[in-house]
Amino acid sequence: MKTTIQYNNKAYEIDLSKPIDISLPIQNNEQNPIAWYLDKPEINPVVMGDFVGSVASGKSSTNFNNILFNPHGHGTHTECLGHITKDFYSINQTLGTFFFTAELISVTPEYQGGDLVITKKNIQSALNGKMPEAIVIRTLPNSSEKKHKKYSNTNPAYLLEEAALFIASLGIQHLLIDLPSVDKEIDEGKLVSHKAFWNVKNVQKVNHDARFHCTITELIFVEDEIKDGSYILNLQIASFENDASPSKPVLYKVL
Repeated sequence: MKTTIQYNNKAYEIDLSKPIDISLPIQNNEQNPIAWYLDKPEINPVVMGDFVGSVASGKSSTNFNNILFNPHGHGTHTECLGHITKDFYSINQTLGTFFFTAELISVTPEYQGGDLVITKKNIQSALNGKMPEAIVIRTLPNSSEKKHKKYSNTNPAYLLEEAALFIASLGIQHLLIDLPSVDKEIDEGKLVSHKAFWNVKNVQKVNHDARFHCTITELIFVEDEIKDGSYILNLQIASFENDASPSKPVLYKVL
């Protein structure tokens, strides 16, 4: 279903019947991706006396599950600057609109000092002068292993501070990436790329010019057949009053 939407005084033609879901689901099996030294999520029926919240058990007319998960380590999630600050900021309060112009780019991280890193040059070259509201970064090679990879203690690729600063300097508000973090797995808590993107200079007392409305989405997955280029992003979150929420970013190709 092709439609034209008006956004920021500009018309975009998209096909609503062809959404591109770039999220990874939360599931209680070995196919779930895991980061930050966690075990897999738990999804289990509620048990109260003789009651078992499972139709299959024959002891309930409904399926009634408890779910235990961590948004940062168990799948696609969107976080606000409250992820790194002493004061509480909620993703549910800071993300107030949900459609954005987006550019999907593919980059090949480079080896520096024994690490795989994404540089300012990588981002600058891939964007080629474009200044969208959201940037979606697919790293190469793009193995399907990302869908269920166990990232803990693997030192995954990450974004250099210079790259995060460059992205922020372009006015890009939403950063999406197919890695567990924009920062190095073990970095002594420096979190330089998180701080650079949000312009947070002091986590104890956030500066007034920090980028409060901006978000970082991690652990996405973009299939190979999805081409680099311009999209409309629908960034969907659950209404958690928390620094982060599991999320469902959906792209629509600009026709």
